[in-house]
Amino acid sequence: MSLQEQSDQHVTVLLNEAVEALVTDPDGIYVDGTFGRGGHSRAILEKLSDKGRLVGIDKDPRAIAVADQLAEADSRFSIYHGSFAELEEALQGQKVEGVLLDLGVSSPQLDNAERGFSFMQDGPLDMRMNTTQGESAADWINRAEEQEISRVIWEYGEDRFSRRIARAVIREREEGPITTTKRLANIIAAASSSREKGKHPATRAFQAIRIHINRELDDLVDCLDIALEVLKPGGRLVVISFHSLEDRIAKRFIRKQAKGDELPRWMPVTEDQLNKRLRPIGKAIKPGEQEVKANPRARSAVMRIAEKLI
Repeated sequence: MSLQEQSDQHVTVLLNEAVEALVTDPDGIYVDGTFGRGGHSRAILEKLSDKGRLVGIDKDPRAIAVADQLAEADSRFSIYHGSFAELEEALQGQKVEGVLLDLGVSSPQLDNAERGFSFMQDGPLDMRMNTTQGESAADWINRAEEQEISRVIWEYGEDRFSRRIARAVIREREEGPITTTKRLANIIAAASSSREKGKHPATRAFQAIRIHINRELDDLVDCLDIALEVLKPGGRLVVISFHSLEDRIAKRFIRKQAKGDELPRWMPVTEDQLNKRLRPIGKAIKPGEQEVKANPRARSAVMRIAEKLI
């Protein structure tokens, strides 16, 4: 196995659980909104009949290269290069039986130092999932004002040292642009006066910057609204989250759509008139002990399932 092949290895989290929840009709059309390296997609295709179809979506050019090979091998599969927030464009008017979103960053992205996601390896400070467009983390960290840096690190990373980190970034970049992951990680570590057990001091800030650069939470909010429109009645929405911010958005969205319209208590309406659009399927699912042992990155995963009503 080459070094490139090793860097592209990815262990799919909650694989069987997600596919079982998603595929209710083998003849249906489904969406894998985060293709990654195709773990979920290949398992979904195994469940589909010759009539079934699967549309994959991914921002990452390297993921697209893998997906193109799958599309050549299986005519039931097609791939769209972009964000899952572009779900309508990817589907071109089609309604679907299921939408799967496996959120966050993939192992190949974390493990490849050139991508700039990891504070454990030194590399260019990039962090873009789609390396063909947009502002890199280095571009942003070297032009953003102190208040904006502090807000991003607090809002998306919930790092209590956000202000101190922002001040340190402003001070240090006066000595020269911050262009590598190692330099930024060292700046963050020096500005963080205490340590969380078993967690690198740059963990939260790197997560926050990555989320900001890739518009991850904004795209998720947009995608959930669109998914509700493209799903057929009886279709499934399956969302796998890896940190509390993502899971909070998915949980609140499902709860809101399951509750229906908020009307005055005095208004006489029947249950059918509340416009309830989703039904939660079971409780949140987390990886079992064996999966976490085999893949420690799975430990924070939470999967939520909902079914389209109307």
